[in-house]
Amino acid sequence: MLQKTYIKSKGSYKVKFTLKSDNAKTVELLGLNNDWETPFPLSKKKDGTFSIEIALPKDTKHEFKYRVNQTEWLIEEDADAEAPNGLGSTNSVLVL
Repeated sequence: MLQKTYIKSKGSYKVKFTLKSDNAKTVELLGLNNDWETPFPLSKKKDGTFSIEIALPKDTKHEFKYRVNQTEWLIEEDADAEAPNGLGSTNSVLVL
């Protein structure tokens, strides 16, 4: 799930990324700002979901994916779009 909140005073968005995965021990977010090497670890909540909030600039577009347990790649079903990634699958696209 994605939640976008525009922060007018900063001219940016606060984006909350949330993923529910029953078999997950770890969840990471990769690809923001085209950085596929530096993961953002999501925190596990009491309800079993994983989430993180990240500030991103207005008028930008980002491709990303979730990596579960260091091995399984998942897309975000609530993303604004999907884009082919050249590896035979797709990435989620966030438009701000």
